[in-house]
Amino acid sequence: MSQRNGGGAIRIALAATSAVRRAGLESIVRSHAEFQLAGSFEAMANLVSFARRTELDVIVIDSDSIPDLLFEPTSDAAIVLLTEVSDARSISRLLRSGVRAILSRESDPDDVVSAIYAAYDGLVLLNTPTAESLAAVYGDQLPEVEEDLSEEITSRETDVLRMLAEGLVNKDIAARLGISEHTVKFHISSILDKLGASTRTEAVMLGVRRGLIPI
Repeated sequence: MSQRNGGGAIRIALAATSAVRRAGLESIVRSHAEFQLAGSFEAMANLVSFARRTELDVIVIDSDSIPDLLFEPTSDAAIVLLTEVSDARSISRLLRSGVRAILSRESDPDDVVSAIYAAYDGLVLLNTPTAESLAAVYGDQLPEVEEDLSEEITSRETDVLRMLAEGLVNKDIAARLGISEHTVKFHISSILDKLGASTRTEAVMLGVRRGLIPI
């Protein structure tokens, strides 16, 4: 799902029982040229039926009802969920059912937009309370090599780092990799964190020292 639909818009359907919240989500989607609102529903059943017969990229759901959310996958669309559900067990079930981004229902519009881009590009995005809830339950199950793994640069991050070394800006990196600029920002933030760098230039220097960037 990393390539735009032939350069077209990201096709989005949404559902929210509250008319006010549904209108707010519709406004967010319609305010971005790269988004196309394919459908908007009050009832989850109507959304599921629509998704079964419509090609979608992202589904945005505003709900606290776990039973409604644990439906059988109806398409390849990534799911963005706005909810106040935060217990680790429920979150784990939601992630296994296809949810790729979880935000508070009171999240800013910019956060919703970022979550849509992240989910579309195959990333998992969790708000802080959700991530902390999972860490509190599953943190002690991490392998003993946790410290080493936390510093590992992924192959995609290595690609981004090497493009930074070439002097490419976010827009050019996004075009070359077929991902959104939002996703490029996520990768760069992760790279800086893993390398312990404060700037892109420092990240490139550290990347050279670690042998991540050929010279």
